[in-house]
Amino acid sequence: MDALQAVAAATQIISGMIGAVGALEQASRNLDEAPKRIQSLEKFVCDLESLTQRIRQKHVYKLHNAQLDNQIQSLHVLIERLRPNISKARTIVSKSKIKNMAKVFWNSMTGDPLGKLTHLIKADLNLWLETQMLAQNVEKVIESTAHGIPVQLKIKTEQGFPVSSQCNSVRYLLEREDSHRIILIVGLSGIGKSCLARQVASDPPKKFVGGAVELGFGQWCSRAACNGDKAEYQKRLARKINKFLMQIGFWEKIKEENCDLDYVCCLLQEALYGKSILIILDDVWEQDIVQRFAKLYDNDCKYLVTTRNEAVYEITEAEKAELSKDQIRDIRKEILLYHSRLSEEELPGIAESLLERCGHHPLTVAVMGKALRKEVRAEKWEKAITNLSTFATFAAGPDSYVNEKDAEDTLTIFGSFEFSLEAMPVDSKRLFIALSALSWAGPVPEACVEAVWSFLGQESLFSLIVSKLVEGSLLIKVDMDPLYQVHDMVSLYLDSKTMESTEMLLAWIYS
Repeated sequence: MDALQAVAAATQIISGMIGAVGALEQASRNLDEAPKRIQSLEKFVCDLESLTQRIRQKHVYKLHNAQLDNQIQSLHVLIERLRPNISKARTIVSKSKIKNMAKVFWNSMTGDPLGKLTHLIKADLNLWLETQMLAQNVEKVIESTAHGIPVQLKIKTEQGFPVSSQCNSVRYLLEREDSHRIILIVGLSGIGKSCLARQVASDPPKKFVGGAVELGFGQWCSRAACNGDKAEYQKRLARKINKFLMQIGFWEKIKEENCDLDYVCCLLQEALYGKSILIILDDVWEQDIVQRFAKLYDNDCKYLVTTRNEAVYEITEAEKAELSKDQIRDIRKEILLYHSRLSEEELPGIAESLLERCGHHPLTVAVMGKALRKEVRAEKWEKAITNLSTFATFAAGPDSYVNEKDAEDTLTIFGSFEFSLEAMPVDSKRLFIALSALSWAGPVPEACVEAVWSFLGQESLFSLIVSKLVEGSLLIKVDMDPLYQVHDMVSLYLDSKTMESTEMLLAWIYS
């Protein structure tokens, strides 16, 4: 049943109920028949309730319109008025035949309570029909209102979660008329790229009259996950785009289990024609995904893209908003308070040391806050600081920080770093692990990093290989000097890889 038929059925149900109430009026004189009539009314109410839920789900993105919302809400009010009266009627007729005969005699003297209830029920039903613009066709009442209302998609964020100051910077890029349609949010894994995108999209600039919507991709939708099988990758990407089309309410031409990517992209062009929507493309692993959306024409949509794949960074027709350690410093304590469920007054004094030890890394702060939830004893916080590496290896992070729900390893801090490494070329991964042989307590001269690479590969390729690590935010290049540094949590991760690095370098020496 489509939406039009579903709404039209409301009138049929209510008309049927009025007929059933008429039969109940007759049954009030023959109480043996009344239970059957009441059972019919109860079934009508259940059908009406199911129908109302389907209508609300169908128009969930149009309920910002007060008239439509009130019309659907009126069905809920009707159901709430009918239930107690029908329940009272059932109680009246639920006694034995002898008592029913006594009721008939008593009713003839004092008035018929069942008859009064049937009149109330009938009045409620008629009132609902009469208050609708098209009393004989509820379908047309609701659909005529909904038809001209533009869909306004919404993205929800965690209530109470701190808002980054970077939201204003991203919002400025979105509002600028001369900015690119693609805005890449880049930064270290777990630094809050997806959270930032959702915060911006939860209250998008007014120009996006269609609201905002999020589409997550993840490693599952990548060539690497498909072992290089092009057909399988395109099939998975088509499924993702199909899901997006359903999210924005474009149902008409979607074929069930259709996995033809070219056909689905044509539908995408048609669906977004003339639209103005802010679209989050979250955790993108392939450059062509962004390009497929970017080349869509005749729309005013813009795209917030989060990625951990350096290949996506190379898209030239894009604005870049980078999240760094300094840029998220202003919300570090708020993240800790949010996940620890403590007030600022309850927070132990040593909390600032924990934040410094975490390098103000949002995922790490969230993990530690979750582990220390409602804990006010300073000695417990000291112990957590000492065992930070253990927490980073084994403690699961909050779901809001996890893009790959099916990949259990990425639920941890170190797991998220390793997941990012999967998007790197093999040589860049080898260089990164080998760099754990160096001390990262301070900036490291480029010559030292290059010397490590000389053990692993061709020296002339160094600039290309190391640039991948910089673009992936695993290494930070100092602007003015030929120096590299890493985030505190990356340094802690590299400490855990010292043995692996040593074995790799020794294997090269003795080869």
